[in-house]
Amino acid sequence: MRRLHAVLVNVDNETLRRILDNPEAMAAVERIEGWRSLGDNIIETIINKSEKIKELKNKAKEKNLSAKEKKQLTEEEKEFKSKRKLVQEKLIKFATRIPAFMYLTDFRENTLQDVITKIETGLFETVTGLTVKDFHLLVQLKVFNTEQMNQAVFAFRRYEDASLRYTGIESHAGLSHYGLYDTVIARE
Repeated sequence: MRRLHAVLVNVDNETLRRILDNPEAMAAVERIEGWRSLGDNIIETIINKSEKIKELKNKAKEKNLSAKEKKQLTEEEKEFKSKRKLVQEKLIKFATRIPAFMYLTDFRENTLQDVITKIETGLFETVTGLTVKDFHLLVQLKVFNTEQMNQAVFAFRRYEDASLRYTGIESHAGLSHYGLYDTVIARE
């Protein structure tokens, strides 16, 4: 399940740079629970480490690195991967709140995007800690992988229905369509 959540968020340098270059986006990610515990300038640090690693690897292509430079490259890579993973985990923590939101809402035939942005905005803010405006901005900056969101929402809907049916509950009798993230599909 952790792997599925990892594909829902993008933490490549381009995405991180788009966040860094947008003050509203920076403010939005800072509202994600636990973000501040990562420390100040975490995104800048990741980007800088990435560039330093690229520089050292390019130098290694041209000539052999000294023992000191090899050690520095290893340490830089280790710290870079560690910090990127921390950022990814915080974004995943937010992404894992979306199924909680889906579970709490009764709107199954609407797209999740519509439920978040038009129907249950207050519930979304309460569950995730982000405003709809924040969410829109982060989606626009491609922090969340919306292509994978449809698959994740579909998997959640199937699992939810199966578990409710198993207990003898038909919570949404007559439901003919499932709303995914940004599309609707027939139930059968």
